[in-house]
Amino acid sequence: MTVFKSGFIAISGAPNAGKSTLLNRMIGQKISITSRKPQTTRNRILGVVHGPSSQIVFIDTPGIHNTKSPLNVRMVDVAISAFGDADLILVLVDASRPDPASEELIIRQLGKQNQPVILALNKIDLVKKPVILEIIDKWAGIFLF
Repeated sequence: MTVFKSGFIAISGAPNAGKSTLLNRMIGQKISITSRKPQTTRNRILGVVHGPSSQIVFIDTPGIHNTKSPLNVRMVDVAISAFGDADLILVLVDASRPDPASEELIIRQLGKQNQPVILALNKIDLVKKPVILEIIDKWAGIFLF
């Protein structure tokens, strides 16, 4: 008898961290819009990866950031609510363009969750190696990933 496993992974991060691009790569086709313009993703987008004995449902979320605009507040709420629906949270950080205000908001929200959290550094090809190590040290001191 083969054991089948499935789970939900919420992909979260600041605007333009590369969440939709990651989703598209993980599932092998373009289902999520990608753009240089922030906040292109306005709702949750689900992508499913099927394996021989597993299924992973990725939840692409809008960028989490501080905002006062009613539309953006709603999109941030949608992104944060995905945490509660996920078995695992993947925080994607743009290593080449830190967004301290958004990252602080994300960390505060993660502190309210019980799921495991994975940190993924994106765009490391745009950063010198010593800086990458500093970024890793910084994040390791902020949260238990």
